[in-house]
Amino acid sequence: MNAFPHLTAPLDLGYIKLPNRAIMGSMHTGFEYLDRHVERTARFYAERARGEAALIVTGGYSPNADGLFGPGGPELSRAEHVPEHRRIISAVHAEGGRIALQILHAGRYAKHKGLVGPSTLASPINPLQPRRMTAEDIERTIEDFAISTALAREAGYDGVEIMASEGYLINEFTAKRTNDRDDDWGGSLENRLRLPVEIMKRVRQRVGDDFLIIYRISSIDLVEGGLTGDEIVAQAKAVEAAGASILNQGIGWHEARIPTIAQKVPRAAWTFAARRLKDAVKIPVVASNRINTPALAEDVLASGTADLVSMARPWLADPHFMRKSRTGKSDEINVCIACNQACLDYIFSSRAASCLVNPVTGRELDFDAFPKPQKKKRVAVVGAGPAGLACATTAAERGHDVTLYEAAPSIGGQLNIARNIPGKEEFDETIRYFGRMIETRGVALKAGKAPEASDLAGQYDEVVVATGVRPRTLDIPGIEDPRCVSYIDILLGAVQAGRRVAIIGAGGIGFDVAEFLSGPSQKEAANVAHFLHEWGVDTGIAVPGALATPAEPEINRQIVMLQRKPGRMGRTLGLSTGWVLRITLAKRKVAQLTGVTYQKIDAEGLHILVGEEARVLPVDTIVVCAGQESERTLADKLVAAGTPPHVIGGADVAAELDAMRAIDQGVRLAYSF
Repeated sequence: MNAFPHLTAPLDLGYIKLPNRAIMGSMHTGFEYLDRHVERTARFYAERARGEAALIVTGGYSPNADGLFGPGGPELSRAEHVPEHRRIISAVHAEGGRIALQILHAGRYAKHKGLVGPSTLASPINPLQPRRMTAEDIERTIEDFAISTALAREAGYDGVEIMASEGYLINEFTAKRTNDRDDDWGGSLENRLRLPVEIMKRVRQRVGDDFLIIYRISSIDLVEGGLTGDEIVAQAKAVEAAGASILNQGIGWHEARIPTIAQKVPRAAWTFAARRLKDAVKIPVVASNRINTPALAEDVLASGTADLVSMARPWLADPHFMRKSRTGKSDEINVCIACNQACLDYIFSSRAASCLVNPVTGRELDFDAFPKPQKKKRVAVVGAGPAGLACATTAAERGHDVTLYEAAPSIGGQLNIARNIPGKEEFDETIRYFGRMIETRGVALKAGKAPEASDLAGQYDEVVVATGVRPRTLDIPGIEDPRCVSYIDILLGAVQAGRRVAIIGAGGIGFDVAEFLSGPSQKEAANVAHFLHEWGVDTGIAVPGALATPAEPEINRQIVMLQRKPGRMGRTLGLSTGWVLRITLAKRKVAQLTGVTYQKIDAEGLHILVGEEARVLPVDTIVVCAGQESERTLADKLVAAGTPPHVIGGADVAAELDAMRAIDQGVRLAYSF
């Protein structure tokens, strides 16, 4: 029986037939920063084609120099660019896939001195000021979109996507926020929509009726001065009439102060905006953002909300998402957890994208270079946290005989702590995935008892110690006070915090504890209606940008975060997600003190110095988040026994709860066996 009949149903547009309804959405990869970038891009997309993505949409390519993200950015504007694209397209077609080029003009988001826009208004996230486009600039840009589309067809692409969302150039022309013109390209709605309509007309005229043209429309802007719902519908109908084949849902501008794809965003939170498009047009509509499982995608399609779903990061986590869905192996999908750590955060720091739960992503050529194992080895892995799980299951996949030891009764390690934090329940999927891989790849799991060095020495060809970390203790007079508890006890629910809480340590764990203690339950936080109300989203999109008054948080605790170092807290938080957590805690009145010296704990409370000022914090609970130490006892015993092990994960470096580094280490070590 087909568990996902709507998701696996083909879509026949006449000139192109998509085998299912799951598109790999556009995502900047940053592969241009790596050597052999064309080969890497071809290998990356080919793997997703092999995994049965219905259509792959590339990262954005500019139609001209003005629209580049930065110097040397991706571009398809001249015939000399075509050969490199053909190599990528050929690799995708060889796997039976289909691929569309996204054409993206960065507008005022560009990071070069030649940036342009409808006005001279600079973006709050870009210090550079754009040059106001002249009528001649606009005409040339329209023609450049048409030229780029024609070159894409010549290269062999199956279609193009015109990027008109997320606050890029076309979106800037449609919104009063950025368009203060009083000529034919500004003012009235008709004039503000003129650029996308003229681009669509010119593009369709240039390539004919038998070529796929997707229009990525901003279905909800989430910024002041954005479009209303009626204006968005008018735009959808206008580009449909001008020749668009499909409407793909975009959500929010990059400068919006409402999260759209972070872990904190509940699954399928934005489908209500896709439904508005679906009800307005006759061409197929794509729903996007925080759709990460086949069951969820099936629900979206079965409800009539959209005709297709677009997923970008889920294809990073598992390139065979649709093949597994189609063949009844959906329980083997490595689900995207929306952490952004190795994808968006890498891109924003000028590194090439990868994936926390699948470090092979974007590095396929590097892993292809590992030689195949010459013999089957007996491998022992001690510790079933993220590092041990990744190493054990990967080694087994490569043909080795693997035994995985875990002292706890179940797998997961530190993931079992992280999964309890609101917004991080997606780690449940990671634990589930590794559990399934233990079964399917034949890993012998021995849980509930820690092995001794004598159980391992001389018994295996390779011994891997992934025993993780233990919380660091603090040397403060009075630290033995029962009000002092570890973050582990708080996050696992072993201890209930009082109404007045001090958190010692403001790294990632400290912020997680503050989130855990200051907000609603995990179940409530994952509710779409609660999220939209909390952040002030008008689901009727009756006002420009769909901004409503955010809900006032219910404050049940007085919380203060303490940090030894001076300066702003949260510097190590994710580039694309840290701001969400900082805004959230500020709304909840979580206080922050830096440059703190801890003096003692007594009946009065926690005695501290803030600079030279002495303070006493009368608190009910003190949560210690002062970092971790590597648990290397077993590793040291193995060395003494003459069996030096491989040490990975927290046992190697005790830096926060870094699942990304741990999984990457585990996979790379397994490939070396």
